[in-house]
Amino acid sequence: MGGSRRHLRANLRYLRALVRRFRTTLVLALALFGGGPLLFDWRYVGPAGERLSFGEALHHVYFLLYGQPSLPYVHDWVIEVLNVVIPPVGIALVADGVVRFAYLFFARHKNDKEWIEVVTETMKGHVVVCGAGRVGYRVVTQLREMGKDIVVVEKREDAAFVSALRDERVPLLIDDTRSPLCLPRTNVKHASAIVCATDDDLANLNIALDARKLNPTIRVVIRLFDEDLSGKVRDTFKAEALSSSSLAAPAMALAALDPRIVHSFHLGKHLMVVSLFEAREGLPGMSISEVRDKFGGLALALQRGADEQLHPVGDEVIRPGDVLTIQASYPEYCRLRAHAGEAEPPIWSHQDLPVWPGHRQVG
Repeated sequence: MGGSRRHLRANLRYLRALVRRFRTTLVLALALFGGGPLLFDWRYVGPAGERLSFGEALHHVYFLLYGQPSLPYVHDWVIEVLNVVIPPVGIALVADGVVRFAYLFFARHKNDKEWIEVVTETMKGHVVVCGAGRVGYRVVTQLREMGKDIVVVEKREDAAFVSALRDERVPLLIDDTRSPLCLPRTNVKHASAIVCATDDDLANLNIALDARKLNPTIRVVIRLFDEDLSGKVRDTFKAEALSSSSLAAPAMALAALDPRIVHSFHLGKHLMVVSLFEAREGLPGMSISEVRDKFGGLALALQRGADEQLHPVGDEVIRPGDVLTIQASYPEYCRLRAHAGEAEPPIWSHQDLPVWPGHRQVG
């Protein structure tokens, strides 16, 4: 229901943007089909002195567009001017305005550049993601789950996830990011952030510089393969520069040492880990707050049977068989494992660990 409502609001915003873009065309169409019949109704007098109704005048104007007048000729200079002017003006109006308006409204799945320009005019505070590879696609998926409006820019039509993004109706612009018109087409001036996730460090830096030039307050996130370069960019450019190797290294190292760790990240100088604990010994009888105070372990979730509880309260007592998701620094994690009687990692794979929907293991 929420998705349908959101889709309807997006369609209404898109229609408003089209109306703004084609307002001159719409005004001319109103003048042609509103003012034209009124002029005929006012000036036209037939050979026998008969007058026109508005419907007859509208009928005549409509057929004049195709060079097929439906009224007898009369000697009136206003009528003669209308009969001469309406056909070329009307044909130009229909060909350049109405047809293009209808095309953009009904053929949005084609994702051409003009359509992207129109749809991004409806957005404010959206996120521009450059790169439709594996990383870019995962970023888009995560941001959409958080309810953000997304525009994706990709240079190659045959990129890995172009088809998937189109199937999911994500606005996708196929264009070279080095083109001076590329980022303006995404309405980057009103975007809240841009994610530079191509597989080219230099291209990502160029995108970031161009985005900052167009929108000095935009938040910039850059994917860089060179770890030294990412540190320099982060310090001098004031952007979030992330090195793929630095992000993957802790997860890969810890996965090699202990398969029970499902996630890891650095917080300043501290290596933080997230792991699952099944309460067998040591933990049963302790409260959630005691685990935090004695071992520094923050309980993110507690599963008891079929029930899952996020952020369990501090006075919740752990029972045998409970499964806890706990976040702690790596030394604190090791102490907690020792207290739970599991100092050495067991010989099992991630698939043997107790998990529930929503958890994704690394390794």
